[in-house]
Amino acid sequence: MSSPLSLLLQWLSFFFILCQIFYASQADLGTASQYSPPYTPSACFGSDSTQFPSSNFFAAASEGIWDDGAACGRQYLISCISSVLPKACKPGETIQIKIVDRAQNLTSTPTRQGTTMVLSSAALAAIADSNAPSLNIDFRQ
Repeated sequence: MSSPLSLLLQWLSFFFILCQIFYASQADLGTASQYSPPYTPSACFGSDSTQFPSSNFFAAASEGIWDDGAACGRQYLISCISSVLPKACKPGETIQIKIVDRAQNLTSTPTRQGTTMVLSSAALAAIADSNAPSLNIDFRQ
């Protein structure tokens, strides 16, 4: 017969695993490409150079997350899942980016059109090989 402590530990283990599953499922899947300077003017903050985080990890939002400009300033955690370029992703790397622009209004051309986010060169290089034209990403606000 199981002791009350043993049953409690089993339920706590089950609860912990369940919490981990739900936490992991809060992320969205999308795609990313990259763009190079010039990064200004941006749709969010114009020519203000203080809009960029010191890490230079920032991105432009596609129409799917643009939300009539409400995406400006939002922060996302991003990691690379896969790419058309073999072994492009840097395993275990997750970065925090800030939305500073709208993808359809970019001054420079992204490496691929129609992606969920267009990352700065520094942001993409932090999670994948910078030669990758596009990535499949996991992102959460």
